[in-house]
Amino acid sequence: MGPVLLVVVILAVVVAGVLVVRNSNAGKQRRLDDAKAEARRWVERLGGQVMNLTGTDEASRQAIADAAERYTAAGSQMEQAQTVEQCKLVTKTAMEGLYYVRAARTAMGLDPGPELPADPEQQAAGKVTQVREVTVEGHEYQASPAPGNRTPHYYPGGRVAGRPVPQGWYSEPWWKPALVAGAWGVGSVLLFSAMFSGMAGIPDAGAWQDGYDAGQADAAGDGGGDVGDSGGDWGGGDMGGGDMGGGFDF
Repeated sequence: MGPVLLVVVILAVVVAGVLVVRNSNAGKQRRLDDAKAEARRWVERLGGQVMNLTGTDEASRQAIADAAERYTAAGSQMEQAQTVEQCKLVTKTAMEGLYYVRAARTAMGLDPGPELPADPEQQAAGKVTQVREVTVEGHEYQASPAPGNRTPHYYPGGRVAGRPVPQGWYSEPWWKPALVAGAWGVGSVLLFSAMFSGMAGIPDAGAWQDGYDAGQADAAGDGGGDVGDSGGDWGGGDMGGGDMGGGFDF
């Protein structure tokens, strides 16, 4: 190969490399721009609902306040989002706010509006299906599938500090300390057990403590019996999944 041909080949390789990098960067930018546009769409939709909805009772006012909190958080996240993953967190936060909006509209007897995309973590956490009144360490708690004077605090369902919290209406937001601190208190297992024991689609206290959803706990138990010694590797809390409950705080 002559010197001139060698130079031509080297230049061709360099140019091809530059084009590949440029196309790759352009593709990444397009994906980021698309993710930002999608996130911004959900944030704007949430903002329109929050600005135009006024609660008529404690439950609806509380749900609207929670939706407004998510709107503020999503707006702050939107300003900082520089990756597709961060944009997805913005979308998740805005979506959570829209679930609170739907809850507020339901509490006021209004049409909740169009269905929202299903959240796998929300579905896996289960939901309150019956009224429960419990007393734990001298403190009274209540859970209900519907809003009421004694259950004005809504949670759309999902994970908080690595553990599932069922969708439902509650007498107080018992999950919030874990949401803020990133960890559950020592009495949380006792409270969860008292409030949800025997309720279909919700894990028992032991599975919940390990971070399992109800279905995961059953699968882990079945797997342990079928595969013998290897069951010990699959039964532990490490399979409990990540913590997405704090998605609006990254």
